[in-house]
Amino acid sequence: MAFPDDVLTDEEEVVLHLHPHAKAAVRPTLVLLVCLAAVIVVWVMLPTTTGGLIGVCVVGAIALFMGVTRGVWPLLVWRTTHYVFTDERILLQDGVVARQRRDLPLNRINDHLTQQGLLDRVLGCGTLTVDSIGEQSAVLASVPHVQQVQTTLYELIETDRELRPEDDDDDDEPEPSLVRPRGAGRRSPWRSPRPGGPPPRR
Repeated sequence: MAFPDDVLTDEEEVVLHLHPHAKAAVRPTLVLLVCLAAVIVVWVMLPTTTGGLIGVCVVGAIALFMGVTRGVWPLLVWRTTHYVFTDERILLQDGVVARQRRDLPLNRINDHLTQQGLLDRVLGCGTLTVDSIGEQSAVLASVPHVQQVQTTLYELIETDRELRPEDDDDDDEPEPSLVRPRGAGRRSPWRSPRPGGPPPRR
C-alpha cells in the first residue's frame, strides 16, 4: 500500500520511504502455511462421511480464524506501517482501518538512538528512537538498514539547520534605551566661563 503523496507540501521531497523489516512477515506467513497444510491433511485423511465432513469443517473454521488473526492481519499491519523521511520532517503512519499519522519536524529533533540485538545485527535491522524538543519521542521498530538510516537522518538534520539557521540572540534583544541622567545637558551656574568671557558673578 503506497504512502499518500497528498500529505506532503509542494516543495517537500521524500528521501526515504520504508516499511518495517521483512522479518515481521515471517511468522504470519508461516501461520498461513500451517493453517493451509492442516486443512489439506484433514481433507485427505478423514473419510468422506458425515463425521469426516464435520471434522473438516471444524478444522477449517479453526484454521480460518487463526489464519486471519495471526496471519492476514499482521501482514496488513506490516504493509500499512510507513516510515517516511523527507527533507523537512519524519512521518510515521500506521493503521489498517483507523489510520494514525505522526509528524516530527527535523528542526525539533535533538537526539536519535539505534538499538540492535544479535538477530537484528545479522539481519541488518534495528530500533531507531528519535527524541524531539518537549520530551517527546518516537520509536521506529524493525527499521531495515538502521545504521544507514540513522546516518541519513543526521545528514538531513544538519542540512535543515544550514538552510534554516536560528536567529541570532543579539537581533532578538532590544537595544538599550539611552536615558539621560537627571540634570544632564544643563549648564551649571558655577561652570567655568569660556576663554575670554567675563568672570562669573559671585
